[in-house]
Amino acid sequence: MKNSKLSKAALLIVLVLIMSCTTATTIKSGDIVFRGVSQSDLSEAINEVTQTEKATNYTHMGICSVENDTVFVYHSDLGKGVVKEPLELFLKPDDTSTYSADAYRIKNSTKPQIENAISKAKTLLGEPYNFTYILEDKGYYCSEYIYELFKEDHVFTLEPMTFKNADTNTFHNGWVTHYKELGIEIPEGKLGCNPNGMAASKTLVFVKRLQ
Repeated sequence: MKNSKLSKAALLIVLVLIMSCTTATTIKSGDIVFRGVSQSDLSEAINEVTQTEKATNYTHMGICSVENDTVFVYHSDLGKGVVKEPLELFLKPDDTSTYSADAYRIKNSTKPQIENAISKAKTLLGEPYNFTYILEDKGYYCSEYIYELFKEDHVFTLEPMTFKNADTNTFHNGWVTHYKELGIEIPEGKLGCNPNGMAASKTLVFVKRLQ
């Protein structure tokens, strides 16, 4: 029985290594991975008020770095702040979550541009998550983090944020609750960015579906 458990564990390790190596042959450093909606109220609120004509359903994102045939993702996570994690953990952060995810690539990007972005990503590790979604406040929310990495290259643009449901033109309940708990007004109209809007950017090209 003990040998059987060891064999299963060894097989799992081999499968993870194979998956990492296979992914690394198609994913490149600098690729941006967009993750789908989770079951949290905030994730659903982000998706519902940030829809574009492209009709994607992304609420989180990070930048890939391929190191020794393993893909890592730098991202700013709601519960962790800015972290570096293996792609597998980014796609499946716990035993109960199942996310859809897609990888995109910046058109005509250069090696120095990507190296500079990854270098910036490393220097920001440990920064807190920006719960207010106001650019001037401390920390970074997920799309703000990626925007910051490529800001000097003008890869992405900022747009006035809205926290309203497009059908009813009223604030989404998830955002009402979020900002009530923070004790501040909803920053409607302030400049910002979001995963759906950035995925729709003409500076990006779709690479592949990851999960």
